[in-house]
Amino acid sequence: MLRDLRSSRRGLSSAEARRHLVQYGRNELERRHGRRWPRELARQLTHPLALLLWLAAALLFAVGSHVVAAAVVLIILLNAGFAFVQEVQAERAVEALAQYLPQRAKAVRDGVRVEVDAAELVPGDIVVIEEGDRIAADVRLLAGAIEVDMSALTGESVPTLRSAAILDVDVPVLRAHDLVFSGTNCTGGEAHGVVFATGMATELGRIAALSQRVKQEPSPLELQVRRVAWLIAAVSVALALAFIPLAVSGAGLSLVQSVIFAAGLLAGMVPEGLLPVITLALAVAVRALATRGALVKRLSAVETLGSTDVICTDKTGTLTENRMRPVAAWTAAGPTDLDTREHTGSVPQPAPALQAAARTAAACNNARLQPDAEATGDPTEVAVLLAAQTLGADPDADRREAVRRWQFHFDPELKMMSTIDQHGDDLVIHTKGAPEAVLPHCTTLLDENGQPSALDDAARARITAQVDAYASDGLRVLALAQRTLAKERRPPHRRADAEHDLCFVALIALLDPPRPEVAEAVAHCRTAGIRIIVITGDHPLTAAAIARRVGITGPHPRVVTGDEFDRMHEHEVDELVRAEGDIIFARASPEAKLHIAEALRGQGHVVAMTGDGVNDAPALHRADIGVAMGRSGTDVAREAATMILTDDNFASIVDAVRDGRRIYDNVRKFIIYIFAHATPEVTPFLVFALTGGAVPLPLTILQILAFDVGSETLPALALSRENAEPGLMRRPPRPRSEGVIRTRMLLRAWLFLGLLVAALQMGGFFYVLTRSGWHPGDATGPGTPLHHAYQQATTMAFLGMIAGQIGTAFAVRTQRASLRSIGALSNHYLLTAIAGEIALVAVFVYTPPFQSLLGTAPLPASTMLLLLPYPFIVWGADELRRYLIRRHTRPAPAQNGVAGRL
Repeated sequence: MLRDLRSSRRGLSSAEARRHLVQYGRNELERRHGRRWPRELARQLTHPLALLLWLAAALLFAVGSHVVAAAVVLIILLNAGFAFVQEVQAERAVEALAQYLPQRAKAVRDGVRVEVDAAELVPGDIVVIEEGDRIAADVRLLAGAIEVDMSALTGESVPTLRSAAILDVDVPVLRAHDLVFSGTNCTGGEAHGVVFATGMATELGRIAALSQRVKQEPSPLELQVRRVAWLIAAVSVALALAFIPLAVSGAGLSLVQSVIFAAGLLAGMVPEGLLPVITLALAVAVRALATRGALVKRLSAVETLGSTDVICTDKTGTLTENRMRPVAAWTAAGPTDLDTREHTGSVPQPAPALQAAARTAAACNNARLQPDAEATGDPTEVAVLLAAQTLGADPDADRREAVRRWQFHFDPELKMMSTIDQHGDDLVIHTKGAPEAVLPHCTTLLDENGQPSALDDAARARITAQVDAYASDGLRVLALAQRTLAKERRPPHRRADAEHDLCFVALIALLDPPRPEVAEAVAHCRTAGIRIIVITGDHPLTAAAIARRVGITGPHPRVVTGDEFDRMHEHEVDELVRAEGDIIFARASPEAKLHIAEALRGQGHVVAMTGDGVNDAPALHRADIGVAMGRSGTDVAREAATMILTDDNFASIVDAVRDGRRIYDNVRKFIIYIFAHATPEVTPFLVFALTGGAVPLPLTILQILAFDVGSETLPALALSRENAEPGLMRRPPRPRSEGVIRTRMLLRAWLFLGLLVAALQMGGFFYVLTRSGWHPGDATGPGTPLHHAYQQATTMAFLGMIAGQIGTAFAVRTQRASLRSIGALSNHYLLTAIAGEIALVAVFVYTPPFQSLLGTAPLPASTMLLLLPYPFIVWGADELRRYLIRRHTRPAPAQNGVAGRL
């Protein structure tokens, strides 16, 4: 196959790789662009609010009001188009986040192992596959053996063995033991192979070509908004139907005129811009989080972040820098300080026990140290390899692999890794892992002279005491062990046959300092009512020391070890996580993470769970927000997660929660803003009907439509960019069951802000009309002396509604805080939107085409000046209302680090 692909075991040269890329194309699956747009557009045309407008348009066409009906249809199409464009842009924004974190593959180019973008793999590339990797192309193995999760292709949930040593003929492709396929995941082992198919030529590409079905689930927020939309639809239809007999009997209108006005009432009740504005707000939040190191893969996750009340976090890399360095080694001869030595040098004439420790640390390792380049591999293994180099061992990866005969990859359940290596004429098993996991497999101890001696209870107690001493200082501790195999025996290929009767060699202590920004982030979580639970595979004392140092726990947390957790019944786990005390789960297995996530969710908590390993995927799936590590995490974990941290930093999770709360608040702000327009739009129709037509209609249907589409949308969009209010992270989390739209929001919108604007609007209308000599019942139709005054009065009502809505926009910027606390002019987007709104209104009022279409007329300057205080009256009244609420609402005293709601 290598000859057919014009390749060799040294891989392709860079020039050959470029030629193959031109010949075979990029390693990507092709998508049928545009296949979803008809369905998406149809969905925008048939949501409940659009259906209401379709009903209004049909009524208008039926009674012969074709111009107004055409305007309503235009509104439907414009809103549907706007929402469709926003959803497409939002989808593209989420897809574009993949560019921040492209899938990487390890390939051999120009004889050197490098990381390349998986999309640039070509047939003929020699690739290296390790535990946790997502396989990016179809590969024939040349050396090594791995376990592969083939469920993406075959549906089989049990990993299967794939080995270069097993050659199959006359079997289906998917059953060939020397082949692995794109889209599958390596769950264990390490192997080298040659790529023979990429892109649509892979087995995954063949399946993708047969069926490309993508179904997006609506977010909980969208479901809530749709439920409210149906409620609005029901209320609107009921009001419109009630208006018809009222207008016929009370105002003396004809049935046709009543139907026209009922259709206008429907148009006034419909918040057309609600859905597109929500979609855009979530998309903006996703982009903002991406710039701060948190890649959210679904728009719906943004709102979930805002209600997160428990964060289950790992320690290594999340709370700490994940830049481990060796600080000490301990053998039977005593401790050796490694922290003050140069890693490029070695210990002169090391003791025999240290020499054995160095050999074991270098052999049982998959990291690589490269001159003048950053080390590659797991940070723990890099630190262990640095310790081996410091103690005089050869760290070269190629020479290490040349003598390796077998490997038992690190097992998170066993907490050990072993290799079988050729050492001179002997085969030697080298093992490293957690001390409490390695020690039970040891029967001897390498003494200070490098000779095995009995590992009695006193020696075990001495080793355990040293482990505890290191761990209590916040150091991570690994144990090293070895065993020389009998020469007449074949190398064992089962762990149980290899990892027994080991000789304990040494302890290696590693320092991984806490991230400096984590303590502040933890403090924000405590004041925000967010509980933090540490779940780590590290030593209990190490985990407790780090958690105490960053402020997650007090001096005496409850530490639950993996063995203790495994003995617990489900109800005991429930009781344990229900307690509000400080809890740390140490030496925890991935299965423990899953059980903890299920227990917390069962109690109604919204859980964010971090993870980076292959076996963390179930817990990441089960949590409300699965958080994978972008740097140290495996491809499997990143696939399972909802959010990916590009910097592996706990503080980024807290930033994401803060942004989730902020955007949820902003959604509520522009919902109030949009709903507040319903009262001033409905009031003119009610005044007209209740006065029996003695008062002419203060606002025309086309003016309402112009307001809804032309002047309302831009400020609503700007409100989605509002900064966080003071005290945002001092509130308790929002309950999972709490809807985005609450009764008090509707009361504020309809009965407070809406009534204020309606009163100002109607006051302006009557002022202009009565100043011209109008009396109730006077004719104001075309051709009458008062017709021009009537047009000016409706223009005043139209402008009064807009001026009031400007005040509403400023009023809703905060829920309880004063506007001064966030800065009256701090939202530049809102200022720009209002400027654009004013310019658009000037076009509506002063250009002849719109004057004839909307029925507007220019107003004298003295009348226009009356509009200036309108925004300040609306904003000032709401500012007073918020002041009174703050004055009479005292924050609850903080308990367990949680402040009361502001």
